[in-house]
Formats: sequence, structure tokens, C-alpha cells
Amino acid sequence: MSGLGGHKDTVVAGVATSRFLNVMIAADTLLIFIAASLTKPMQPVLDGFRAQTGIVIQRESGASLEHVRKITELHRIPDLVLLADAEIIPQLLVPAYATWSADFARNRMVLAYTDRSRFAKEITADNWMQVVRRPGVEVGRTDPDLAPVGYRTLLMFQLAEQYYRQHSLASSLLDHAPKRNTRPNAAELAALLEAGELDYIYDYQSVAESNRFRFVALPDAINLGDPARASDYAAASVSVRGTAPGTSVIFKGQPILYGLTIPKDAPHASAAVRFLTYLMSPETLRALHAAHIDMLDRPVVHGTGAPPELTRGGSGR
Repeated sequence: MSGLGGHKDTVVAGVATSRFLNVMIAADTLLIFIAASLTKPMQPVLDGFRAQTGIVIQRESGASLEHVRKITELHRIPDLVLLADAEIIPQLLVPAYATWSADFARNRMVLAYTDRSRFAKEITADNWMQVVRRPGVEVGRTDPDLAPVGYRTLLMFQLAEQYYRQHSLASSLLDHAPKRNTRPNAAELAALLEAGELDYIYDYQSVAESNRFRFVALPDAINLGDPARASDYAAASVSVRGTAPGTSVIFKGQPILYGLTIPKDAPHASAAVRFLTYLMSPETLRALHAAHIDMLDRPVVHGTGAPPELTRGGSGR
């Protein structure tokens, strides 16, 4: 009896230890600041990672520059940031808050609309500039001081003026996308189009596709989506609010790339590395491609100190 009792105690202790370890693993946390345009397609990936690892994910979705200011102004340090503009990290977070960044996805600008939009049956890639400036047409954009898609819209306007050789086209397009139709991020803007409150929005192709919007595919010369046109895009530039009140930062036109990093003082850096390993797995890449995110086959790493899981196969620009 004593032998049986001793064996039973051992089994119970083993179960208790196992439960304790599971609780400890489950108690691990991953705080992610994620660009609004990534939130919808990335949610199944976050759910899959949580189911596989038991890690508790705290996700904060919003405009990329808002996320940066949480770090630089409020000193809130996440475990991982996924931003809609890779250039934000070296410009605004390195070296004080991060030592490296990685490009991981592409995108391009489009003019999105629905079947309910005014002149939806008439708009084409040749006449979109006229249609969006017709009386009564409501056009939306995002805030350039908050979201990359906002300042990329302004960059696209400048490039369109050059491409179509129409004097003052950029300012005219801006006038017909008034501040009352401006929203903080791509997701909130898409919601207004879905609700029928706007006829057209300037947004990313991935957002249009994931929401099943119709869209005008803009010429490569202005859509910021062609890597071969980097030097042409650089002719356009915009100034937006910096990381502190009263400061500004200039962004030049360049092919759209999304970027990520693990901040230097990330409280759960090991969990972030585990997630990046999961994110860059072939299965996850296929799932994100199917969700209209144009993921790079391998991330392109800049700076020093990136985890080996990213630097294997990575290279500079």
C-alpha cells in the first residue's frame, strides 16, 4: 500500500508540476503595436500563434506614427512593432529605441470604391482624376501626421501632377479630399467607404482587396509600388509632425515597404522572437499572401542586433 501510495504521490506531483509549467508558459505575454492596415489579415496569424504557444497576445492597432509616439513620447515599450513604413524605424526609433529594422512586405496605392459610389460605372484608370473632383463626390484620405498611407497619398498627388503634366493637380486633388473626410488610419477610412459615407478613398491595395472593394489600379509611375522606380518616386517629398510637438520629419517618395523591429527594452523579447519565427514560416507566408499581404520571401534586415531567426538569409538594400 505504501508503495502504491508513493507512486500515486509521484504522479500527482508530476501533474501539478506540468500544470504549473503550462500556467507559466500561458502567462507569457506579447505586446504588439501593429499598423491598422495589417490588423485584419494578421489576426488569424496571431490566433494561430496563441493557440500553438499559449502566449497571451495584447494587440494595439492604429496608425504607425501614433505607435512611434507611444514609444518616444509616452515611453511605452512594446515587444514588437509592425509598421506600414519601414523607413519610420531608422528615422525615428534608431538608435534610442531600436538598433535594427527589417522590411517584410510590399504594397501599393490605389483609389478604392464600391458599387454604391457615385460614378462607379464610369470611373477608369484614365479618368479617375476628373471623377474624384466632380461636384458632390466625397473622397477620403488618412491623416498624414498619423499614418504612412496619409503622407503617401500626398506623395502620390505630387507624382500624379508630374505624370499627367497637369499644373496644380496635386493641390486640386487635396482640395477634393477635405479634412472632414480625413481619418486617423487606413482601417477607419475603409469603414467609412464600407458604410457608404464616402465614394472613394486613397488607400492600400491590400486594404481594398481584403475588404472586397473595387479599386482603380494607379499607374506604376505614381502608385509607389514599383521597386524599379525608386529614383523617380524620390522626386516627391512631404513634411509631417515629428516624434515630439513642434518637430517635423520629411519623408521622400519610395517604394512602399512595411517594417518591423523588437525595441531594445522589450519586456518579452524572447516571445517576440518566437512570433517572428512563426510569422516567417512558409505556412504563415502562404496564409498572408492568400490574405492579400504581399510578404517578402525573406525579410531584409538593416542595422545590428537582429535575432538570428531573421538574419539567416537576410541582406541589406
